[in-house]
Amino acid sequence: MSKVTFNDVADYFISLSNETGNLISNLKLQKLCYYAQAWHLAIYGEELFDAKFEAWVHGPVIRDLYNIYKKHSWKPIIREDLNQDFIDKFNKEVGSSTAGFMDDIVDEYFGMTAYELESQTHKEDPWRIARKGLPDDMPCDNAIENQWMINYYREYVTPIG
Repeated sequence: MSKVTFNDVADYFISLSNETGNLISNLKLQKLCYYAQAWHLAIYGEELFDAKFEAWVHGPVIRDLYNIYKKHSWKPIIREDLNQDFIDKFNKEVGSSTAGFMDDIVDEYFGMTAYELESQTHKEDPWRIARKGLPDDMPCDNAIENQWMINYYREYVTPIG
């Protein structure tokens, strides 16, 4: 399958949230999408989906995705149309390699709270570089460049073989 969209990845995480009862807010959804993109760039050298992240106060954000779910504010995102059927369809369409990659992202990050994820992104170079030394609480919409994600996360990729 060709690259998925950020909506596909978001729907995957929301489906998983609905299935597991580990509810996610817009804040947590943004960070899960960010880590999926960042690690895909670092491991495979290409985007998982086509979208740019901005270095907002609460961490990396895809503005269009934020706008879709901003009505939920800090509350959990629940969509009745997203469930195990969507997860199964997603995994079939993306193939075993990408499905396995998404499982790894879930294993590493899904159990963390939104605020743990936010705090973690604030300690990492891509968000910090994009903000160019601005105070953490100052609004900013500077882009987080893909190359910054590659440079930072690739240091943590274990070579195969």
